Amino acid sequence: MTGTFRRTVTAIAAALCAAAAAALPGAGPATAAEQPYPTKAEAQWIDRDTVVWKGAPDPAGGTLQLEAGPDGDRRLRLTPGALTPAERAKYPHLKDFPAFTVDAGDRGEAATALRDRLVATRRAADGSLRETTGVQIPGVLDDLYGAAASKERLGPVFDHGRPTLAVWAPTARTVALELAGRTVPMTRDDRTGVWSVRGERDWTGKPYRYAVTVFAPAAGRTVTNKVTDPYATGLTADSAYSLVTDLADPRLAPRGWDRLTKPAAVPLRDARIQELHVRDFSIADRTSKHPGRYLAFTDRSSAGMKHLRALARTGTTHVHLLPAFDLGTVPEKRADQAVPDCDLAAYPPDSEKQQECVARTAAKDAFNWGYDPLHYTVPEGSYASDPDGTARTVEFRRMVQGLNGAGLRTVMDVVYNHTVAGGQDPKSVLDRIVPGYYHRLLDDGTVATSTCCSNTAPEHTMMGKLVVDSIVTWAKQYKVDGFRFDLMGHHPKANILAVRKALDALTPAKDGVDGKSIVLYGEGWNFGEVADDARFVQATQKNMAGTGIATFDDRSRDAIRGGGPFDADPRVQGFASGLYTDPNSSPANGTRDEQKARLLHYQDLIKVGLTGGLADYTFTDSAGRTVKGSQVDYNGAPAGYAAAPGDALAYADAHDNETLYDALAYKLPQGTKAADRARMQVLAMATATLSQGPALSQAGSDLLRSKSLDRNSFDSGDWFNALHWNCADGNGFGRGLPPAADNKDKWPYARPLLADPALRPGCDAITAASAAYRDLTRIRATEPDFGLATTDEVQRALSFPLSGAGETPGVITMRLGRLVVVLNATPEQQRQTVPAAAGAPYALHPVQARGADPVVRTAAYDRGTGTFTVPARTVAVFTRG
Repeated sequence: MTGTFRRTVTAIAAALCAAAAAALPGAGPATAAEQPYPTKAEAQWIDRDTVVWKGAPDPAGGTLQLEAGPDGDRRLRLTPGALTPAERAKYPHLKDFPAFTVDAGDRGEAATALRDRLVATRRAADGSLRETTGVQIPGVLDDLYGAAASKERLGPVFDHGRPTLAVWAPTARTVALELAGRTVPMTRDDRTGVWSVRGERDWTGKPYRYAVTVFAPAAGRTVTNKVTDPYATGLTADSAYSLVTDLADPRLAPRGWDRLTKPAAVPLRDARIQELHVRDFSIADRTSKHPGRYLAFTDRSSAGMKHLRALARTGTTHVHLLPAFDLGTVPEKRADQAVPDCDLAAYPPDSEKQQECVARTAAKDAFNWGYDPLHYTVPEGSYASDPDGTARTVEFRRMVQGLNGAGLRTVMDVVYNHTVAGGQDPKSVLDRIVPGYYHRLLDDGTVATSTCCSNTAPEHTMMGKLVVDSIVTWAKQYKVDGFRFDLMGHHPKANILAVRKALDALTPAKDGVDGKSIVLYGEGWNFGEVADDARFVQATQKNMAGTGIATFDDRSRDAIRGGGPFDADPRVQGFASGLYTDPNSSPANGTRDEQKARLLHYQDLIKVGLTGGLADYTFTDSAGRTVKGSQVDYNGAPAGYAAAPGDALAYADAHDNETLYDALAYKLPQGTKAADRARMQVLAMATATLSQGPALSQAGSDLLRSKSLDRNSFDSGDWFNALHWNCADGNGFGRGLPPAADNKDKWPYARPLLADPALRPGCDAITAASAAYRDLTRIRATEPDFGLATTDEVQRALSFPLSGAGETPGVITMRLGRLVVVLNATPEQQRQTVPAAAGAPYALHPVQARGADPVVRTAAYDRGTGTFTVPARTVAVFTRG
């Protein structure tokens, strides 16, 4: 994810001057309207009765009021008051600020005042202006309009072929529709704040935008913004105009769309997910007829689609697409897309030149991860054969068909927590229609940017409605099978539950889709201005437990890889990267005793992960204590937080941070052979694949995918990001030093690795890793004990019989029903004796016994002693006959 705010020196200077003028008591004109608009908005009008004013001045000997209008002639008087219990519960972050009551006789002015320049002021007894600040208005807008407006249908709504266009703009003075070169007036509903106009049949397919005349605090004046529809269902190229698009029009349905047969639904706890990017999936695939496009997923004979079908046959259930809604950072017309002007392949594998060349065109090339939302409910145009018109709609649907036909359900990565821009920026849509509403404002009125960009505020009624309405549209009109919420912890839990409720109401008979089969998961991180439920109950890891909506489990991820994503030294080792058992030379790993202690604790974290991250699962930890998952420490937080399998999503790598292969390249001793690196890759992936609950893997990880050690490839172009399905093309390692912006501090570690030809695996290692991984996914898919539904079932079926003070560092042994799984991360063969298994007829699982890995086939079991012998760097699954 990325976002950049650029301000000119002139704009900064003007803001400083305005702030200085506003701060001078008794200075300047007598009316607030004659002063520059305040740079801060420390007053918050939270409902029609109440204003909270941080640092409010003492009104003694004067008056506090809201002043509206070009001359400030409409004044709403404020008297000291207190927040009600309901207000304190709704706005916990404001509970310690002074509160004021709007005079009962003035409350009728609220709706009119909100449609004009609005400030809060303190005036002296003689009427002279002493202090002024801007006013935050989301709370009062929700109070006045939210209940009614939330029931309205917005955007283009069709009735027997005739569209009605509707936009919520309660603070606008006027709204007009600009349609295909002519201007059409719109009518305001004073109850909802919605402006609408009913059109004719021939409006369908025509470009439009809204001309919204509104006071914009960012501009300090009333402006007329020409802006696209936030509820748009179609767009012209580069999002210049919305299109009047009826998604139910049969002409936009690919052949067979109404009869689309989906792969059988699985519960979220059984989902095995491949995460990929629409462009990097096929852009380097010479066998694809549509490289970099939606239609690449219809190329049944391409190498990429053949690989996805092979994964589907062995247990992969879903493909998770990185953002494919309309983004603001990629030129949609191919003629406008820049390409590096260097012979990138000619440079040495550890050169700085590749990243220099890629960086010069990155801002205008065709690649970006896409965490830069412009329009939430329209497919991105750069992936379509033609970004103008409705090809993007048809081809997105064909992509879903292609994936479903390959045996895979489709998940969309959605980013409702921020927008690519705010204020009066040309790429700001929401804020130019209702300024100051859709984004989360800090106490001084500035927009929060903790997510990278302009944070949205789904706690506000109409932003929360936009999230729900948009998701339902993707589910109904595009038959998307799941949604992954970016930075879900910045959403209220109530908002995500509202999404779940809306999806659950969709039925095949009524809507053409089974909403209850749609899976939901997201990033439940806890940070920023909303951290620790500061503003609302967040959709974080701990809060989403028990909802059936999963959150990413970083506990086992860090234990598998070692260290954390932000280590200064990337060589910090973990369970699957040789900690203690195959140490590298990094002093960051500590002494031998420290390494052993950390490794054993990592093994406890992984055990909790194998249970599905269950909080109440009880086991013996590496110190010999009986503990619950919630009592195992993860950086001061409980390792186990899930109420049931399905609450925590296991993974060893994703698009963020280094790929798994690159992490292991840093962490394993440099002299580790390619075959052994491949084995450690499979072992790392197995800890997620063989867990209870859902699991995700970055596409290509089974093929040892590398991004040449790039830890943040969001804008690193095709050169660093492209998937290579043909092993003869390598795995992406050694394509130059990764881009300096996010990696330069790691270059001293990266150079010797990238220059080492032994770290560029050949076909033997790549194909062996992929085949071994598919064997494990097949076992996971065919053994029902990997998909248990409750904590009690897991407690009864799953155990770690050799855990305790004497357990083997680098080895985890798990019993699961009739299975025994041994994960041997050490470079030596290991024997694990389970006395309770003695006499039972265990044997290597048939899938592995007949599988692709000759090494695992040497695993053995001694029935007399209950001893399982497992080769080095191997995951072996045994089954009782």
